[in-house]
Amino acid sequence: MRTQVVIVGGGPAGSLLSHLLHREGIESIVLERRSRDYVLSRIRAGVLEQATADLLREVGLGERMDREGFAHDGTYLAYGGGQLHVDFAQLTGRNVMIYGQTQVQEDLYDALAERDGSIVFEAEDVALHDVNSEAPSVTYTKDGQTHRVDTTWVIGCDGFHGVSRTSIPDDVLTTYERVYPFGWLGILSETPPVNDELIYANSDRGFALCSMRHAMLSRYYVQCPLDDAVEDWSDDRFWDELRARLPEDTADRLVTGPSIEKSIAPLRSFVAEPLRYSRLMLAGDAAHIVPPTGAKGLNLAVSDVFYLARALTENLRDGSNTGVDAYSETALRRVWRAVRFSWWMTTAMHRFPGQEDGFDRQIQLAELQLLADSETARRQMAENYVGLPLT
Repeated sequence: MRTQVVIVGGGPAGSLLSHLLHREGIESIVLERRSRDYVLSRIRAGVLEQATADLLREVGLGERMDREGFAHDGTYLAYGGGQLHVDFAQLTGRNVMIYGQTQVQEDLYDALAERDGSIVFEAEDVALHDVNSEAPSVTYTKDGQTHRVDTTWVIGCDGFHGVSRTSIPDDVLTTYERVYPFGWLGILSETPPVNDELIYANSDRGFALCSMRHAMLSRYYVQCPLDDAVEDWSDDRFWDELRARLPEDTADRLVTGPSIEKSIAPLRSFVAEPLRYSRLMLAGDAAHIVPPTGAKGLNLAVSDVFYLARALTENLRDGSNTGVDAYSETALRRVWRAVRFSWWMTTAMHRFPGQEDGFDRQIQLAELQLLADSETARRQMAENYVGLPLT
């Protein structure tokens, strides 16, 4: 079998890239090692930058998002017993859309099915061959049979633990990493959200986040030690801890109920450079990871494939190498800005080991007070949160 582009990984990055390429008449095949149901069962972020939402609308994927999603014009930062509203609309003229990654993924899979797009689920033993040549190929196993796909480009969208990044030689690849000394315990509950916009809370007991998926599905998080297990946290313990980290008036409004999902996620910042190795290019979590504090992970995956789709179209349709040669530098410029913002949000809002001496804690509170006192500081935060335009 031969196709123009093999996309390894059928999450949001891979399936959106396939969709964008199809619109430009470029053939692709997507190889996903998990089942469709497994991919759609993963609980992920739900904050879309304005540029992400605009792109989904532009390519025909925005109807359900606009019908079921929630446009948020700002967010709240709670600290010191009170809370500060950062008004995105007033400060930047833009907003964000609350629409779960699972819903984005469902929309992408539905679009693939409607156009009979080529996606192979449960593709096992995926291996990349000769990516440093003019004739790369990818092999995989499906139902006990080995298949080979010859191609012009291989795009690695297979996540942090995938085979794509590890196919780049160590002497070519440079990685940067910051592992944070805590995790997020998150739950889903079929309860009304405590607030109509997200609340990021910095308390003496640690970080908390109040988010939502829709009017009767809430997503809440509390910072927890990395060695905690889900079994350590009963629902009652979680709700008590969340209340203790929120301003009193917010805690009083909190509606609790049984959790329908509960998990602990570690936090890290990770970037691999370059994002291109000859005929292999990386995108999404295969290339970079950010802590969820800044709500950038899915949005960075979208910007990566936006640049990739444009570059691959220029190359395969017009014979130009300009876009593919510039892809890594172009994408990384946006990546590092998002990494910086996510790092800043994480360090400003969480309790770190060693803060018991008080100095770092006072710096955090001074940073948050600067936002309260300075419209310029709030505008800088708002610009980064709603995201850069895709250009």
